[in-house]
Amino acid sequence: MLDSPRAHHKTTLATIAASAGVSIATVSKVVNGREDVSPETRALVEELLVAHDYSPPSARRPNTVSATVEFLIDGDFSSYATTVVDGVVDAAREAGAAVVVGLLREQRAGRYPGPPRSWARSLAQAGRTGVIVVTGELTGAHVDALAAVNLPLVVIDPLNLPRREVASVGSTNFTGGMSATNHLLAQGHRNIAWVGGPPGSQCNQARLHGYRAAMESAGLAPDPLHILNEDFRYDAGRRLGHRLLAGPDRPTAVVGGCDSIALGIMEAARTLGLRVPDDLSVTGFDDTELAPMAAPPLTTVRQPLRDMGRVALRTVLRMASGEQLDSHHVELATELVVRGSTAPLR
Repeated sequence: MLDSPRAHHKTTLATIAASAGVSIATVSKVVNGREDVSPETRALVEELLVAHDYSPPSARRPNTVSATVEFLIDGDFSSYATTVVDGVVDAAREAGAAVVVGLLREQRAGRYPGPPRSWARSLAQAGRTGVIVVTGELTGAHVDALAAVNLPLVVIDPLNLPRREVASVGSTNFTGGMSATNHLLAQGHRNIAWVGGPPGSQCNQARLHGYRAAMESAGLAPDPLHILNEDFRYDAGRRLGHRLLAGPDRPTAVVGGCDSIALGIMEAARTLGLRVPDDLSVTGFDDTELAPMAAPPLTTVRQPLRDMGRVALRTVLRMASGEQLDSHHVELATELVVRGSTAPLR
C-alpha cells in the first residue's frame, strides 16, 4: 500500500523512491525529464509525485526571486525572436537577472521537450524564476504543469492562450492590420489580398480582422480566394504569393501578416517578372531588422518588439515576487512605417 501523502510534511525524492520501489536516481531522472526510464516506471513515479504534491526545492522558496528566467522560442530562431530577446536581455540586465534561451519545440518535428509535468519540474529543479514563451502554442497541460511547480508564465504575441488568466504581452494587432490596409486604400488600391500566419493564431486573427474592417469600411468585399493563411514563414509567403500572383485576377497589393511573409511575396513577384512597387505593393508586420534591408525597403507595421520583451521580463519577475498584476494582458501600440515597397496604383 502506498504511504499517505498527508503523512509527510516535506516530501523528498527518497519518499517517492521508497513508495515506488525504485532508486532515488530513477526518481531524479523522472523529475528532470530524462528519457532513460521505462514508460511504466515513469508513469508510476509521476503519479506518486502528484499524489505526494512534490515540488523541487527551488519551487518551495516563497516569493524568492532567484533571477533566472527561461526564455523559450516556439520554432525557429527568427529575426523577430532575436529582436524580442534583445529587449528581454536588456530588462534582465537592469534587474540583475539571468536569461536562459531555449526552444519550446522543434519547428519541423513539432515535438515538445518531454511530458508537461516532467518538463515543468525540470525547469523548477534548475532554479528558474519564471518562464517567457514567444509566439508559443502552449497547451493547457503545459500551463497547469508550470502552475503546479509555482513557476509564473508570460507569453509574448501568443498564438493561443489556453487559459484566460495566462499573462501575455502583445501589440495592437487589429489596429496594425487596419492601418496597413488603409495605407494601401489611400494609394488607390482596391484589389488587396491578405497572406497571414496560422489560421488559429490569435495575433494573426486580430490582424486579419483589421484588414477586413478596413476593406469593409471602404465598401469593398475581399475576394475569398485572396485571403490565405498558413504560417509566419518566408517559404509560406513565397509559395502563397506565387499562387496569388500567377492567377488571372491577381491583386495589385498584398497585406502580409509578418515581415517574413511579405519578403516571400516580394520574391514570388520577382520570379514572375513583377516589379515592387510598380506592379505590386506589399506591406509587412513587425518591422524586424530585415524590413529596411529589403529591396525595395519594406513598408510595414512596427511592433515595439524590444519593449514587448522588456515588459515580459519585468512582468514575470513581478509575478515571481508575489505581486498581483493590474491586468493579465498588455498591448503596446503599433505604428505604420512607410518605405519603398508601396506606391500609388498605376
